[in-house]
Amino acid sequence: MSEPRRPERGRLPRPGGPRAAGGRGAERAQGAGRLSRPASGQAARPAARRPRPPRPSAPLRLGRPRPRLRLVGVALTLVMLAFVVRLLQVQAVDASAYAAKAAVNRWVSHEVAADRGTITDRSGTDLATTVDAYDITADPFLFTAEQSKTKDAPAQAAELLAPIVGGDPKTIAKKLAAPNSRYQVLARQQTPQVWNQIKDLKRALGDKAAKAKGVNVLAGVFSDPHTKRVYPAGDLAAGVIGFVNGEGVGGGGLEALLNKELAGEPGKIRYAQSSGRQVPTAGVQEHPAVPGSDVELTIDRDIQWAAQSAITAQVQKSRADRGYVIVQDTRTGEILAMANAPGYDPNDLAHASSNSLGNAAVQDAYEPGSVSKLMSMAAVLDQGAATPATHVTVPGTLPRADRIFHDDVDHGTWSLTLNGVLAKSSNIGTILASGQLGRTQAEANKVLYSYLKKFGIGDPTGLGFPGETRGILAKPQNWNGSQQYTIPFGQGLSLSALQATSVYSTVANGGVRVAPSLIRGITGPDGRFVPSEAPAKSRVVSEKTATTLATMLESVVGDEQGTGSKARIAGYRVAGKTGTANRVDPVTGRYKGYTASFLGFAPADDPRVTVSCVIQNPTSGSYFGGQICGPVFKQVMEFALKSLQAAPSGKEAPHLPVEFDPAKR
Repeated sequence: MSEPRRPERGRLPRPGGPRAAGGRGAERAQGAGRLSRPASGQAARPAARRPRPPRPSAPLRLGRPRPRLRLVGVALTLVMLAFVVRLLQVQAVDASAYAAKAAVNRWVSHEVAADRGTITDRSGTDLATTVDAYDITADPFLFTAEQSKTKDAPAQAAELLAPIVGGDPKTIAKKLAAPNSRYQVLARQQTPQVWNQIKDLKRALGDKAAKAKGVNVLAGVFSDPHTKRVYPAGDLAAGVIGFVNGEGVGGGGLEALLNKELAGEPGKIRYAQSSGRQVPTAGVQEHPAVPGSDVELTIDRDIQWAAQSAITAQVQKSRADRGYVIVQDTRTGEILAMANAPGYDPNDLAHASSNSLGNAAVQDAYEPGSVSKLMSMAAVLDQGAATPATHVTVPGTLPRADRIFHDDVDHGTWSLTLNGVLAKSSNIGTILASGQLGRTQAEANKVLYSYLKKFGIGDPTGLGFPGETRGILAKPQNWNGSQQYTIPFGQGLSLSALQATSVYSTVANGGVRVAPSLIRGITGPDGRFVPSEAPAKSRVVSEKTATTLATMLESVVGDEQGTGSKARIAGYRVAGKTGTANRVDPVTGRYKGYTASFLGFAPADDPRVTVSCVIQNPTSGSYFGGQICGPVFKQVMEFALKSLQAAPSGKEAPHLPVEFDPAKR
């Protein structure tokens, strides 16, 4: 029996035998939906289950789009409306304000400092000028261990910088190690030479570090360029010139008086910026600074040096509080020298004494003493109350008002001429002579007061110097019992050394007072020199009176009985007067110590120069004006006459009598 054929894998067995004659469609109809039964004798095989088709899901339902589109449209409309409103505000309502703000933020303006004018002496030698300078700065962040790659970078850098800038290494190291700092000033106002030295050292260290892969400890040192006011002559004429403070403004002397002219006008530069940097293509708007004017003084540098050297030496020798010397051209009133001792160096204000910063020659008011007798004699001669030969009997003491008056030396009765009263500097003789100015003492006081005022006492000199004193001179009706007798010989009134100098220059100039001056002219930024206005002039005494006074003053120096013999100068006739006055202590307001002085002019027969010397409170050696100021006068006058090439006197001085014989009276 043959084995039945195994059905093909994956296919159902056909229902036995060949296909029925009814065709493929009938066969499909017959066998559709069921399995054919196996033939007899064959094992039944389970029919393969068809996969159940998935159940269809519920159909998706889309949301309605119109509400959402409307919401989005409203939102976009609001946003666009906000932009439109803001745009209208920026471009229409606040357009100008925003344009200005944009310009401020975009454009940067800086002030350009003007070069300060130069101060020169009468020959053009610089006494004060402006030079380039640098502040030496540092960034402490670059000296930290992380940035410098070394632990002691501040200390190493400080040891290198201290000798160059003249600072303390510990102080510099402390600044370099300042925490949370990006800027420190190590030294101010250093010269270009100092910065060049630091640059060279910094470059050398950098090259060495590059080769050896080391560290440049000066990498964080920089400079900030500035200008610096310098005084090439140091302390020469410092009291006159003054100084400039840390803000670049005149702080004293002519630097303060002429600050506006010297400072000039600052300029301005304006440029566009972006991210803190200049935009090179945007252009630059620049208003250049107008430099300050140059000022030419009447001071002669050489004569100033001679005056300053002489008074400084004598003040130190006498251990005095201070002293001053003034040299004036008798014809023009120009101040050729004005020296103070002790002085100061305006280049080094940190070490200057506050007591020496001013100009004591015009700021100190003191009682002049016997040098003031010249004004009393001028009044007596000009009023015709006496002549140089008038006899004056001078007792040893003179009771007046509430006191008894004496001369500087005790003596019996002197038989002096009026010339002798001045030559021997007699207080008593001066009281007696000035009493002849009126029928009563009150009238005499008024006449004397009028001459003192004409000589400039109690009024400004016309110099206009900062802090200048006008002196103290009460009106005659206010003179007390003592003053009406002390004022004739120089006590009870106060003046400055410049005022006293002007008195003697007035006599030397034939009785015409010329207001003192310190400025010859100013050269503006345009280079044009403008001379100063002519000084004021006024007639004080007649030319005859002035000539007579000059001759009498020669007796003080030339006569053996005169008190000014130490002021004699070989080849020149000298007219002068000594002074030794009780000094008012500025602390207690009482008389303490002395004021020594000598004033005069030469050549007496053709006056060119007036020199005054005043020393306050000498405490070592002599305190008499003829003894300590006479030699200073001589030293300075000799130098000035040679500098000005003044010709020696052509004839000898007339010798006026000092005494008279009472028996021949």
